[in-house]
Amino acid sequence: MTHPQIQRWKTLYTQTKNCLCIGIDPTLQSIPTGYSETISGLTEFLSDFIQISQEHCIAFKPNISFFEALGIEGLQCLETICKTVQQRVPIILDAKRGDIGNTSAMQARYIFDYFNADAVTLHPYMGLDSLEPFFKYQDKFHFVLGLTSNPGSRDFEESELNSGKTLASHVIETLSHWNKQFHNIGVVVGATEQKLATVRAIDPSLLFLIPGVGAQGGTYHSAYEQGKNTNDLALVNASRAIMGAIQSKSSMENDIRNAIQALTKPL
Repeated sequence: MTHPQIQRWKTLYTQTKNCLCIGIDPTLQSIPTGYSETISGLTEFLSDFIQISQEHCIAFKPNISFFEALGIEGLQCLETICKTVQQRVPIILDAKRGDIGNTSAMQARYIFDYFNADAVTLHPYMGLDSLEPFFKYQDKFHFVLGLTSNPGSRDFEESELNSGKTLASHVIETLSHWNKQFHNIGVVVGATEQKLATVRAIDPSLLFLIPGVGAQGGTYHSAYEQGKNTNDLALVNASRAIMGAIQSKSSMENDIRNAIQALTKPL
């Protein structure tokens, strides 16, 4: 049985002809001309941005830290934009949670019951009891960090175990095993061809959330081709390459369309 969130992504992929996930990582300093550099201006800008771009993507991924940095008003802004996103496009709340069981249960309530997110990002380091409170939200989806593209991935993720496998490979194998029980687990894998190719073979059916496209150097097409699963599905995330291309309020619609076309156009 196909998980409802995966079915939504498959349907949106058919409609949009791409697997683009748009990251939302705003600062007051990055608000385009035409909006005030205030929380109110940010909320207005993001609401407009979502309304324009939702027809061109299959998911939005707000990063909660950018809203937390603005205090309570920033979290109220996040609440507003989560409500702005129509039911058509799922929200992945990039929160990277994962703590001891009771704490994780409260984190899950915050992400899913308060913000009504459709999916979340999680840390695997503390093991199953730190993740299971999230997995028990069966209608939600959970992307667990597997192999990231930042330089620090060499410190732990790419360390070789006695088995000859890397720690990241062991994590992803374990997630594949857990997914056979929960059926709502995906993996975060960075957008480099070598890393995607290395872990894609572990479980061809696992759904990957792939950051690192655009400003971080990865390309949409290589990430998708290397990272897609047996359903031809992946969530390829771009943030600054789209939001950073907006020059002004008056040009926003054209700027968004041009940025997305530049990222996703056929090679």
